[in-house]
Amino acid sequence: MVDMYDEEHEKSFDIFDRLSRGEFRKAWDGIIGMARKTLSRREGLDPRYEQREYLKNLIHECIYAKGGDVSARTRTVELGTAYLNLTKKGQDMFHEILANDFDIDRQELADKVKTLENTQNQQESIHAEIDLKSSLTPPRIILLKQFSSLPNGLKLLIDMRAAILAKCKGNPGLYKLSFDIKEILAAWFDIGLLDLQEITWNSPAALLEKLIEYEAVHEIRSWDDLRARLDSDRLCYAFFHNKMISEPLIFVEVALVNKLSDNIQDLLNKEDDRIDPRHANTAIFYSISNTQPGLAGISLGNFLIKTVVQKLSNEFGELKQFATLSPVPGFRKWLDQKLSVTENSLMLPREIEKIKDKYGCEDAGDQLQKTLASDWYDDHEAVEVVKPILTRLCAHYLLEERKEQRALDPVTHFHLTNGAMLERVNWLADVSENGKKLSYGFMVNYHYKLNDIDRNHEEYVTRANIIASRSVKNHLK
Repeated sequence: MVDMYDEEHEKSFDIFDRLSRGEFRKAWDGIIGMARKTLSRREGLDPRYEQREYLKNLIHECIYAKGGDVSARTRTVELGTAYLNLTKKGQDMFHEILANDFDIDRQELADKVKTLENTQNQQESIHAEIDLKSSLTPPRIILLKQFSSLPNGLKLLIDMRAAILAKCKGNPGLYKLSFDIKEILAAWFDIGLLDLQEITWNSPAALLEKLIEYEAVHEIRSWDDLRARLDSDRLCYAFFHNKMISEPLIFVEVALVNKLSDNIQDLLNKEDDRIDPRHANTAIFYSISNTQPGLAGISLGNFLIKTVVQKLSNEFGELKQFATLSPVPGFRKWLDQKLSVTENSLMLPREIEKIKDKYGCEDAGDQLQKTLASDWYDDHEAVEVVKPILTRLCAHYLLEERKEQRALDPVTHFHLTNGAMLERVNWLADVSENGKKLSYGFMVNYHYKLNDIDRNHEEYVTRANIIASRSVKNHLK
């Protein structure tokens, strides 16, 4: 701990000036071990780490290199290890200290701006600009970068940012801190630094367990279920980083089939649909899962899909069609809110009349809400009434509902940004509890036509035009 190093330890740090690179590496590993040993005593974490002033002083010493760089980095190891062992309250306090006590000095920033405004020549302007840029960098950046260089330091930063994101709404200081961490992580997780790997049934068991844990779209129910998803015509690819070799950052599951899939149950469960992957003509991307919430906002998914498309097209010459079978996670929430507010105005006149004739009611909107709140999926008469209405409304939600210039549905926005086309809306494609809860069972095919990806991307990103097939547009008529 900061004020508990004995004289022998201090002397041991002096030898770093005389060490070769290899020897320094070994010595550094020794420091890490020493810090871990210090923090794993029988009595547990020293209670002073839960005290604000003690933490603040330790952070200050790490940032301002009291005792030299080696001593400061030793304290960084200690601080990082301590952070991982803090209570939630202690970690919240740690975040608050970084956010508020080690932010930019606004008075200094104002002085630098004034200095720049009063420069007399180009040379003075250049120096003033450099000084201004320096004053825009919060001192905490030094500590965050030190953390990133430690063993498992990137994972520490990722988890720290995930915790901050969960509570930064309405807190400008924490929002800025999360942005600072994001910028550091974005540099580390540039697409050029990631490795694409296929995950197979022969992958390490620990990795397969993480696949089960991280699957966010369609729950992996058992080891047999996982094995089926890693069969010869069922593939899984993930991005890894060389400093987190046992942690998949994001993964996608792919089915090699001979048609555009319209039902996730059939895709996952039908054993008789299995084919020789060499003869498949269609690749269906049916699940993509981000495993690290702390990397939110750092583009990985679009690169993953495009990289896997290219890899599959090179390995399987018969593949001509690349598409997804994707959820519509915001549809039910949007529709339920609309029905509760707008009543009949959301429906067409013929839909209103059909509901009134069927149920003998006065308020079609109210009746539709009641029907949707019931277990209507196995009621053939209810399905006959509900299906055309819900299908049209789902197409409307996908094509017409916007958040500024982007599609309201996040999955739609993701695939359109990647250059896909909205190909097909699928009725009762996911009748799992989660599928019903999020989208009344709807799923969507997004089609990645290799020759059209760039054009579709430009149409959506620059002109806000959603490229959709005729069949999808026809649902609106």
